[in-house]
Amino acid sequence: MKRAFDVALASIGLAISAPLWCVLAIAIKLEDGGPVFYAQDRVGRDGRLFRALKFRSMQCDAERTTGPLQARHGDARITRAGRVMRATAMDELPQLWNILRGDMSFVGPRALRPGEIEFEGETPVPLEAVPGYTDRIVVRPGLTGVAQVYASRDISRRSKFRYDRLYIRRRSFTLDMRLILLSFWISFRGTWESRDRKY
Repeated sequence: MKRAFDVALASIGLAISAPLWCVLAIAIKLEDGGPVFYAQDRVGRDGRLFRALKFRSMQCDAERTTGPLQARHGDARITRAGRVMRATAMDELPQLWNILRGDMSFVGPRALRPGEIEFEGETPVPLEAVPGYTDRIVVRPGLTGVAQVYASRDISRRSKFRYDRLYIRRRSFTLDMRLILLSFWISFRGTWESRDRKY
C-alpha cells in the first residue's frame, strides 16, 4: 500500500510541478550560469547506494575544501536562489523521480550520503559510527519524516537518529499522511530552514 501510494503521489507531483521546474532552472542559470541539477550518491534501503537528483542550491565547487558536509546556518556556499529553494524544499522536487524509481519513499529517514561526517565538538565522526545509523536503513529513505518535521535543525545526528528509530517503530499510513500534510504546510510557509518551530 505504501509503495502504491508513493508511485501515485510522485506521478501527480511531477505533473503538477513541471512548470515550476522551468522557473527554478532559469533562476539557477541566471545566478551563476552553472548546472541546474546536482546528483549525489545517497545510502538507501539495506545500505544500497543510489543517485539522488536535486536542484543545485550551492556554489558549483561547494565541497572542494570541506568534503561531504551538511549545510549549516548561514552557510556561505548556498546561493541566493538556493536559499529560497531550501526554505521551501523546492530543491528536493527532482527526488520525486527517485520516489517513482523506488529509491526513496515520501516518508522515511533522511537519505544520507556515504562518507558524510558529524562533528562532535571538534572531532569529525563518520555517520556510520553514530549509534542508530544501521537501524535507519531497514526502510527506504524519505523525502520527509519525523526528524525532518519535528527535530530542530541544529541538534546532533545522534538525536535525529532517535527520531528515525521512533518512526520505524510506529510507522503507519496515518502517520505518513500527517507528516506529508505538515510538510506541505512547512513548504508553503517557507520555514524548512528555520532554527525554531517549522510550522
